[in-house]
Amino acid sequence: MTAAGDSGAVSDADAAIVREQLGRPPRAIRAVAHRCPCGNPDVVETASRLPDGTPFPTLYYLTCPKAVSLVSTLEASGLMREMTDRLGTDDRLEAGYRAAHQAYLAQRERHGTVPEISGVSAGGMPTRVKCLHVLVAHSLAAGPGVNPLGDEALAAVADWWRQGPCVVAERQSRPESQPA
Repeated sequence: MTAAGDSGAVSDADAAIVREQLGRPPRAIRAVAHRCPCGNPDVVETASRLPDGTPFPTLYYLTCPKAVSLVSTLEASGLMREMTDRLGTDDRLEAGYRAAHQAYLAQRERHGTVPEISGVSAGGMPTRVKCLHVLVAHSLAAGPGVNPLGDEALAAVADWWRQGPCVVAERQSRPESQPA
């Protein structure tokens, strides 16, 4: 089950939106892990192995191009270095980030073990900050309070959806005899 209440197979409509968001076919999507307030998926949960068998540690993948762009700007600002430095001096932050790492691993393990990536989460957890996109995706999927650095980055990019959805789903045309 995801923070957005979605679970199970990804609908064709959601897969089409994610494809449009990414500009390529999505790989190994297991579920929509979070929805933007506009209703589109903005985080997907991926399988621990890609279709070709390659191990893939990124359980949560940020798909909304508006959010991705804003998070990229945060990364370029030097925020990751500042966050990593704080991990070395703030015991409470370090403990929370380590707990986020454990929660991430536990969620991924619910879907099966992949020995090649055992103990490896994503985003640099638990000792450094390497990818804010993954941390924001984790915070959106898991909800507030699970990943402290993901929550911080998410707060810095809040409201990316205010100017409308990043992708507008095409409406399926229906014959007039079919209900909407």
